[in-house]
Amino acid sequence: MSKLKFIAIIPARYASTRFPAKPLAMLGGKQVIERVYEQVSGVVERVIVATDDERIKAAVEAFGGECVMTSTEHRSGTDRCWEAYCKQGEEYDVVINVQGDEPFIAHSQLRAIMACFEDEATDIATLVKPFAEADGIEALENPNSPKVVLDSQSRAIYFSRSVIPYLRGVERNEWLARHTFYKHIGMYAFRRDVLREVTSLPQSTLEKAESLEQLRWLENGYKIGVGISDVETIGIDTPEDLERAEEFLRMQNS
Repeated sequence: MSKLKFIAIIPARYASTRFPAKPLAMLGGKQVIERVYEQVSGVVERVIVATDDERIKAAVEAFGGECVMTSTEHRSGTDRCWEAYCKQGEEYDVVINVQGDEPFIAHSQLRAIMACFEDEATDIATLVKPFAEADGIEALENPNSPKVVLDSQSRAIYFSRSVIPYLRGVERNEWLARHTFYKHIGMYAFRRDVLREVTSLPQSTLEKAESLEQLRWLENGYKIGVGISDVETIGIDTPEDLERAEEFLRMQNS
């Protein structure tokens, strides 16, 4: 892995239905995007924010970060990452797509996703976290928290908003005690040429059914390596999430 060159790209949009201007929201005295950038740059040598808004670009440059302007027409962060990669001007082996709303992303999580590429067969890498029994059945059944099934080589077999696998003959309230279920953490890394290829793929049947982009990649035969993390983070999708993140930060600093 030491021979591979990694770059991290953080897609950050200003427009958001649930939380407009989210990257510029203040969290513990710093903007959310700055906290994400700091966490990632502690592990990955080159980090770039990919945005479609001059206000975000100005904010990133104000704290000394690197930013690339991208189209307003992208359907996904993956597409935005590829445009930013093409504009940044250097060659890298692996592109890490880091969500711009994950200010608590851990160094160990970044290293885990990078380690997936020690397997030369890995095309794409992502992360999971085991559900704990204490999480309860409601957390397991939450359709907004996709589940992942892994094979014996820690590759993804399938992602679903439903609970997978189904434990036949076991009471639902015993499922978490009887089996390790994995919650998907939405961070990805791609070999450079794979990132180029997946941005040109049409939407797939399973992707449309579950509204999960990664199913398009599985349906087209790409091998998705999976790193396992026990770190709990708080992603910020809504103003209420930001309040929880403030409390999480206070607990970390206390």
